[in-house]
Amino acid sequence: MFHKEGNTSILIAFVLTVILMSVIWLVSLPEWIQISLSAIVIIFLFIILQFFRNPKRNTVLSDTTVVSPVDGKVVVIEKVTESEYFKGERIMISVFMSPINVHVTRYPISGKVTYSKYHPGKYLVAWHPKASEENERTTVVINHKNKVQVMYRQIAGALAKRIVNYAKENETITQGMDSGFIKFGSRVDVYLPVDTPINVELNQKVKGGESVLATF
Repeated sequence: MFHKEGNTSILIAFVLTVILMSVIWLVSLPEWIQISLSAIVIIFLFIILQFFRNPKRNTVLSDTTVVSPVDGKVVVIEKVTESEYFKGERIMISVFMSPINVHVTRYPISGKVTYSKYHPGKYLVAWHPKASEENERTTVVINHKNKVQVMYRQIAGALAKRIVNYAKENETITQGMDSGFIKFGSRVDVYLPVDTPINVELNQKVKGGESVLATF
């Protein structure tokens, strides 16, 4: 299953593959060169398909858990001052996505979207300390029915040049639903109340829509 954001790219990749394979085998070249070039073309197609894959995730819906919005590795767990929306202290959990991770973003909790905003910005490497404030990014806040508010921020990196965000203010959403896409990896920060029990550790690998980051 592939994500809809990859439809155009996948179609172009298939067309290019057919064209290139035709040229390779119609032109008079030594067989070993034809085989080598064909392998390169097939690998290119495989990478494109891998990049836009959208595997089904079995989210266990819960009113007491915060699931990871993305696949990746937990690189930061710290108390920070959040200045855009809460304007106060929050626990921030950052999940870094490599180019080989699934790039779909999912809602960490169920509830109503109370804030959704896009910010143009720089393309610092995702692990740069100022990336969450200066890079291109989107910020989404979800208000759970138990009054807990969770914010997550999609952040572009040195390679990620396109962030897709589906969250719309006043929309009611369900935990684990598709909420966007980040091309070529980067990171997502999740902001939680300071007294939230954390369920993950630094360098732990997590799966979007399944791994529980915290409970409340």
